[in-house]
Amino acid sequence: MCLFSEHSLWLPRFWDSLNFKKDREFVGITVLFLDEKVNSVIHGFTPVGRANHYMPSLKAGSIVKVDRFEVSRCSSMYKITDHPFLIRFISLTIIDEVITGAPEINLQSRLDCSTISK
Repeated sequence: MCLFSEHSLWLPRFWDSLNFKKDREFVGITVLFLDEKVNSVIHGFTPVGRANHYMPSLKAGSIVKVDRFEVSRCSSMYKITDHPFLIRFISLTIIDEVITGAPEINLQSRLDCSTISK
């Protein structure tokens, strides 16, 4: 696992992660990020203990600056993208919506979120 710093990403979608083996117990928030620089969709996750802290910062369709996060290999059991790594929110992670000076997102490369079920 590595700690990374400030990166701007498009946040097309996020949802509650549930453990269906334990009566749909809430286990955290799963996030999809689009990194235009490397033309890749990346899986993000914050565990239940930090979910309430980060929920106000998550806005579907926004460009966000994510600072101080952990990157680790994505388990094939929970893999939702082709990307081999997962962005994991840690206690130091800061997520801010980029209002001005946001990087331009190429509309042709945007993820079609309508094909992803809730």
